[in-house]
Amino acid sequence: MWPEIQPDFLSHYYEARRGPFRNLSHLPSDEAEGLLARIRQAGTTFAAGRAEDYLQVRRELEDRVRELFAAKGGRPMLRRPHYMILGACGWVKGWYEDGQELRIPLARFRPEEVSFTYGDTFPAMRLADGKPHRGQVYTAAELPGVLQAFGLPQEWNGEGTMGPDRYIEAQVWSDEAIGAYLQGPADVSEVDGLPPGPRR
Repeated sequence: MWPEIQPDFLSHYYEARRGPFRNLSHLPSDEAEGLLARIRQAGTTFAAGRAEDYLQVRRELEDRVRELFAAKGGRPMLRRPHYMILGACGWVKGWYEDGQELRIPLARFRPEEVSFTYGDTFPAMRLADGKPHRGQVYTAAELPGVLQAFGLPQEWNGEGTMGPDRYIEAQVWSDEAIGAYLQGPADVSEVDGLPPGPRR
C-alpha cells in the first residue's frame, strides 16, 4: 500500500508521433548506439546533446539503481526501467517537438516495483556536491520523508536556477501498470527523439 503522498500521480513525457514508453534502454546496445548517433545528427531534440558515453553510463547507473532498490526490499521485475516523474514537470514536456503528458495515479502501481531518485538519475547518482540525497535510491515508504526534508523540486526550482534537481524521478520496474500504453517493440526510427522514418 502506498503511503500518503502529494502529488499522488506519476507523469511520463513523450513525442506525440511515437507514443509513450519508448526509450534507448530497451534496445540492444549496438542498435541503441546507432540510433543515438542519428539523433545527434538530426539535432532537433534534447536527446541530440547527449555525450558520447551516454548509453554506457546510463546502463551502469540503471544497474546501480536496480541493485540499491533490491537491497531495500524492492522487487524489480524488469532489467531496465520505464521512466516517470512524481507529479508534473512542464520543463520535460518541452524537450520534445510535440511533447505529450501522460498521468497515471500512484495507486495503479505496486509500491515494491517503483524506485525513486531525487532528481534525474544522472545528477542524483553522479554528482558529488555533498547533498544528502546524492547516491540514494528511495522506496515508496521513504518518499514522504524525502518530500518533507527536501521538498518537491518543481516547486522550488521550476526555472532550474537552483541546480540540476528539477523533479523526482520514478523508475518503474514492471510493465503491469503501463501495459495498456506499451506498443510492442519500438521501431528504432521512433525512439528518444528521432523523427520517424518508414516502417520496416
